[in-house]
Order: sequence, then C-alpha cells, then structure tokens
Amino acid sequence: MKIVIRTILIGCCMLMAGTAVDFGYNSSIIIKEAQAVVGRPLTPRSVAGVARRTTRRVIVRTAVFVAVLPGGCSTVVIDGVTLHQCGSTYYQASGTQYVVVTVQ
Repeated sequence: MKIVIRTILIGCCMLMAGTAVDFGYNSSIIIKEAQAVVGRPLTPRSVAGVARRTTRRVIVRTAVFVAVLPGGCSTVVIDGVTLHQCGSTYYQASGTQYVVVTVQ
C-alpha cells in the first residue's frame, strides 16, 4: 500500500513541476499553437516526409497462380517482402507455386 501511495505522490509532484516549468517559460498552462517548423522531418512539406510518402508501397496478392516463373526474372525486396520481377509483373512464392501480386 505504501508503494502505491508513494507512486501517486511522485506522479502528482512531477505533474505540478511540469506545470510550473511550462508556466515559467511560456506564461501559459498549456501550449496553444503548433510548434512545427517547415522542413523538419514529419512535417507535411518536408523533403523527408515527401520522400517517405512516395516510397511506401502496398503489395496486394491476386488470385492468379503460376507453377513456373517466366524466363528473365530478377529477385527484388519491397517493404521486406521478397518478390520476383518479370518485366512489369511481380510474383511471390506461395508453397510450390507463385502468386501474381500488384505493387501499388
């Protein structure tokens, strides 16, 4: 029981200290406006954010299976998934067959 009470008291003290520090630096209890800087990672118009959004791909499996891959295929890894690229068509191993996948 003493540990629970001690934990609650420490939490309340930390909350009050954080509020005091916020009030001392910002003269307000809560931050009222966004502090994001354009150009920083994870902001809407940052270069890193645009690159991250344009390189995300979704792999969708279709219902088309083939027993043997066509000739001239290369192995590629997209989002941690190993695929076989044959021209503009991608295949994923599924047991002893290959399933056609769409990369979006």
